[in-house]
Amino acid sequence: MVDTDKQAQAAGLLQQLGLKEYEAKCFVALTRKETATAKQISEIADVPRTRVYDAIRVLEAQGLVEIQHTNPRQYRAVPLEEATQTLRRQYESRVDELQEILDDIEPANESDSKVTHEVWSLSGTEGITSRMLQLLDDAEEEVIFVVSSPSIVTDDIVEKLNDATERGLDVLIGTAVPGQSGELRNAIPDAEVFVSELDWLHGTAGDDTAIGRMLLVDESTILLSSMNEEARTERAIFGRGFENGLVVITRRLMATGLLSQQDPGT
Repeated sequence: MVDTDKQAQAAGLLQQLGLKEYEAKCFVALTRKETATAKQISEIADVPRTRVYDAIRVLEAQGLVEIQHTNPRQYRAVPLEEATQTLRRQYESRVDELQEILDDIEPANESDSKVTHEVWSLSGTEGITSRMLQLLDDAEEEVIFVVSSPSIVTDDIVEKLNDATERGLDVLIGTAVPGQSGELRNAIPDAEVFVSELDWLHGTAGDDTAIGRMLLVDESTILLSSMNEEARTERAIFGRGFENGLVVITRRLMATGLLSQQDPGT
């Protein structure tokens, strides 16, 4: 039962990478045997035998399967490392092609008006983290990041924060978890790490919702997220172009707990 579940899971992931259902099932089936006939593949993959031949032809064309022209024919999957490299190249190629096509598509309507203020909502930790990584890439002067949960600080975020310090940016990191400050100092040695004194970071904001992360970039772009502990979901608002007064207040709040002599902004 466990093998069947894993086989289905692997086939599902392959479909997300571009293979069709029968192609994915046949490839996974072949990874379970050194060589196999179409009949054996059909039995393992639960794919009609007549459809196995079509799927194998596609897999061979993509460099994922090899054929031995015996009677009956024998099939085998290429080594897993080679297969994953092939799939990765194909996936990256599709993404690059998509970006080129989208870049070439003209806007539906042109507008000469420049957006000076905007606020957007984001949902899902993966999407919020992706936006944060992009904002860290675009930062030019200062990054203030305040976090309430250690799980939010992924390896990718640590890498981007270190990149920011290497580019000469002022990086201030506040944590609501005192025990996390030492870990952050070790992981991002050139950043100014402090324990946030914002009381509402340490508890919930009501309705099982707690502050997740706050990010202020170049005193112009803000990202603020909340986390629902029970549902394990994260939602955020992201905005730029705020009036200077609001940014000043936000910055002061986020730096609560940081000694003035340690704050490059004072």
